[in-house]
Amino acid sequence: MNTHQTYMNRALQIAKNGLGFTRPNPMVGAVIVHQNKIIGEGFTSTYGGNHAEVNAINSVKNHDLLAESTIYVTLEPCSHYGKTPPCSDLIIAKGIKNVVIGCVDDNPQVAGKGIKKLLEANCKVTVGILESECKVHHKRFFTFHNKKRPFIILKWAQSSDGFLSPETKDDQKPVWITNKTSRALVHKWRGEEQAILVGTNTVLQDNPSLTTRNYAGQNPIRVVIDKYLKLDLSLAVFNAEAETLVISKHTIDWTKTNAIAQQICEVLHQKNITSIIIEGGTKTLQTFIDENLWDEARIFKGTITFKKGTKAPVFNEEIASKEVILEDTLEIYNNKNL
Repeated sequence: MNTHQTYMNRALQIAKNGLGFTRPNPMVGAVIVHQNKIIGEGFTSTYGGNHAEVNAINSVKNHDLLAESTIYVTLEPCSHYGKTPPCSDLIIAKGIKNVVIGCVDDNPQVAGKGIKKLLEANCKVTVGILESECKVHHKRFFTFHNKKRPFIILKWAQSSDGFLSPETKDDQKPVWITNKTSRALVHKWRGEEQAILVGTNTVLQDNPSLTTRNYAGQNPIRVVIDKYLKLDLSLAVFNAEAETLVISKHTIDWTKTNAIAQQICEVLHQKNITSIIIEGGTKTLQTFIDENLWDEARIFKGTITFKKGTKAPVFNEEIASKEVILEDTLEIYNNKNL
């Protein structure tokens, strides 16, 4: 790993500190180096706060060193006014002449304009350091802008014999397919994504709150498919713990049976939702699978057997990785057919 890659790798490391907090902004990381020594670091603040470049520059104790320093950024510095002023302007104003960028920002508001502005100010700009790693890191952001939809994660837990739930349930005694450690991990994931989606049956059968109560993190926006608006507002998904968005017959056209997921994605894009976990039942999950509208799937397999019940979605994909969590198995899949 050469010097540029070393410092960009560090920028990627600290960028992850923004996971779950910067949305809908990308979680950028920035590192400032003077004479082979890191003198400043920063990552994107909670939405509406400073961008990574600003935080990195503010962390430098002696600003006189900036004119002789190099700034490493995982994503092209912005060139437009949003919640904050353009980062490219700040870099220029501080006299930083060497800028190393992981990947170009595809957002039409930026899309090379930040680089152009830096070059016009006589900065030396290097682009494409750990580019593929940076693009993977910014996958939510790129999916939202390029595909006009959120980054979609499918998630479910199934018994060892392939069921999501048993044929009969005892309301007083919930049946858990996975262990407490796996369930805490799911709550961690909820805090990392902007929204979570379930269908009517899941809400009626499980009355979930869809929050991060078992792990510290921001609650996601709850998206509930309720075609006929029959869900009672006393249900947990409508409490004040998080925002809830309802998809009903007034939201999308249900006669377009082969485009339900697509229409839902269009609504989510309009709501500026950059990532979502689909955590519904078989019908909801299968809708997104059949329309090939998913990016990653996370499937837990427990040791319990049901013999009868609600079958898991039909899903025939090539596994990307597997992890054992106590007695549970977690399989990760990436959609290669997009």
